[in-house]
Amino acid sequence: MRTPPAARRTGRAAAAALAVLLTATACSSAGGSGGDVAKTVSPTVDAEDNNPQPPENVKDGGELRLPLQQWITQWNPYQVDGRYGDAVEIMYYTEAKLFRVDAKGVFHPDPSYLVSAEVTSTSPQVVTYKLNPKAVWSDGTPIGYRDFAAVWKSSNGKDPAYNIADPSGYEQISAVEQGADPSEVKITFAEPYADWQNLFNPLLPASGLSTPQDFNEGWVEKTPVFGGPFVVANADKTAQTITLTPNPRWWGPKPKLDRITYRVLDAAAITQAFLNNETDLATAGTAAAYGQLKDAPDTAIRTGTPWDEVHISFGGNGALADQRVRQALGRALDRASLIKIANKGVPVEFKPLGNHLFMTNQNGYRDNSGDWASYDPATAKKWLDEAGWKDAGGTRSKDGQPLELHYVLNDASNQAQTDLATAVQNMLQQVGVKLTVDKVPSKEYFTKYVNQGKFDLASWRNTDSFPLSQTVAIYRAPQGDNVFGNYSKLSTPEIDTLLRKAAATLDPAQAAELYNQADARIWELGHTVELYQRPSIVAVRKGLANYGAGSLASIVITSVGWQK
Repeated sequence: MRTPPAARRTGRAAAAALAVLLTATACSSAGGSGGDVAKTVSPTVDAEDNNPQPPENVKDGGELRLPLQQWITQWNPYQVDGRYGDAVEIMYYTEAKLFRVDAKGVFHPDPSYLVSAEVTSTSPQVVTYKLNPKAVWSDGTPIGYRDFAAVWKSSNGKDPAYNIADPSGYEQISAVEQGADPSEVKITFAEPYADWQNLFNPLLPASGLSTPQDFNEGWVEKTPVFGGPFVVANADKTAQTITLTPNPRWWGPKPKLDRITYRVLDAAAITQAFLNNETDLATAGTAAAYGQLKDAPDTAIRTGTPWDEVHISFGGNGALADQRVRQALGRALDRASLIKIANKGVPVEFKPLGNHLFMTNQNGYRDNSGDWASYDPATAKKWLDEAGWKDAGGTRSKDGQPLELHYVLNDASNQAQTDLATAVQNMLQQVGVKLTVDKVPSKEYFTKYVNQGKFDLASWRNTDSFPLSQTVAIYRAPQGDNVFGNYSKLSTPEIDTLLRKAAATLDPAQAAELYNQADARIWELGHTVELYQRPSIVAVRKGLANYGAGSLASIVITSVGWQK
């Protein structure tokens, strides 16, 4: 997902977030018990710290104030520009999020929307949804099969006029029909799709998706219809604030909060805003932020282990169009030293990551990096020689052209990310590559550079790419101008085939094997050098219940509030 704080995919989302900012975003699962961070935290599959409280211990009313690092322009999470992390998270509160995910990554139907949802046939695969008959859109229209059909038809990739983010899952569907009555929906798949629970999540109304213009432009600077426990009551672009209030047509559990207020703040201003009691959450994931926040009054530091990775991506243009050059750069980078730079001053362990698809705390994780990510400058030099980039002392050259590359860095980067870029620059210089670090405006980092593939090297985060089918878009082959999430535009037919087979494999062990085979090929491709899995470390106002630092679990926003 795609611009500052964190990129996520819909479902458990995947938009990209700035590793530069090292922020923990609203995707963290709710708050914690307080206290200081342990000296080291070794992620476990269900680690979260969200101060869980039953409804009777949470006050009715009150406001939650959250930072927002970029103004939201596109609110449709199925549209290619709608993958900004905070926008996706807000849509989960204001639209029909059919399933909740628990801390171990298991999907459960949300009873506010679904009486049941299950596979009712395997040949072909048929999924039958039984809808809660009370579920309605904010315009009074009942939620029904036409909404499912509209999401499918707009996102299956068959009509290029719909500028979609990712057709995965939707392109496997052959029919969406009404079942036995208006509250039943039957989805038939032409080929199996294991992560079907992650589709239609959130469900959007047919009225907002029926034409390409509605899909692409109808959600720009507005949300036409709501279907969740909250609505966007006000979006003040001048003041850069967005206010959510309870949906008056909401039929489910009454939200505890009266209001959720988001305010756009530069990364550097978030810490101070928290200290000034202007927000109720701030990232504490850097040495500077942690040092200021850990002893702040009325503050709890909470940690969790969500799906969150930091990497360095290679572009696919110029010298980097040559796979051997990309492989050489991977051997020139000392990952252990880069991780130490990022981890400095933060008392939570940043785990080295040897897989593009699985986190270290997920079942199925295997380190497939092999020699592709092992620090070996001699081999890097040898491979650059073989690629025709000769070392005549200083910067290498080929056909009279110097080997000069550009590292695109967000100008709001913290000191650790600036130091990391400088370290990469020095490491590549040792093998004869001149790397220039280009600082670009934070609001243009994704839109004008990363999303457009205008970088040689760049670092950001992918968050919440769970279930694993959500990672497919990051590595699949672009189609025309649509790169999905593969901003490097690097791919192979073998990787595409393995990822598609894995996503269609219902047996988890067999699917994991296929995903790991694909991951090994991604390492060989020289697409991305994974650095580390990033724990969530946040400072929250004491007394905040059911919100803070999470794992794979969804936030149940109706339960979030202030402890009695």
